[in-house]
Amino acid sequence: MFTALLNHIQKFITLDSEEIDILESRISLSKVKKKEHLLKEGQVCNTMYFVTKGCARQYIINPRGTEQTLQFAIENWWITDYLSYHNNTPSHFYIQTVENCEIIALEKNTLESLLIQIPKLERYFRIVSQKSFGAAQMRIKFLFTMSAEERYNHFKNQQPDFVQRVTQYMLASYLDFSAEFMSKIRSGKI
Repeated sequence: MFTALLNHIQKFITLDSEEIDILESRISLSKVKKKEHLLKEGQVCNTMYFVTKGCARQYIINPRGTEQTLQFAIENWWITDYLSYHNNTPSHFYIQTVENCEIIALEKNTLESLLIQIPKLERYFRIVSQKSFGAAQMRIKFLFTMSAEERYNHFKNQQPDFVQRVTQYMLASYLDFSAEFMSKIRSGKI
């Protein structure tokens, strides 16, 4: 639980024992059942979520009423609505668990306090944000430059275990094609 977050943090920065104690005293782990919403459109997001076990996703409901998955978060990944979080504005997104999860929810006021107490955490969160932004940029590039089949094969090769963890319709929406098209790709009909 806390060990997963601490190990992730220590990949990027080194905390001393006093800083570790402060951090550990301010966070807690929650168990969240599959399909529960951590955030709904219209709510102000004041929490960052670190997945220690399970999988969550961020999605929208498009004008046709169809869910469109924008991001997944598996073990050792953060997920939030950064714009809502930083601007204190209503979210345009949903965040939902895909599997039963164990999650560390870091409230904005707790994080701000921790950043004052442990200034090194600023560096950690900057690096995590940069990596997340870079991944989002690459996803956009793949959406614009690869065919649907190429996107599926690329994702399957990069994340082979993950392809088995999420439903076909969620993966298809993330890769920006229909579940029917996904079935044809998987069955080799394309």
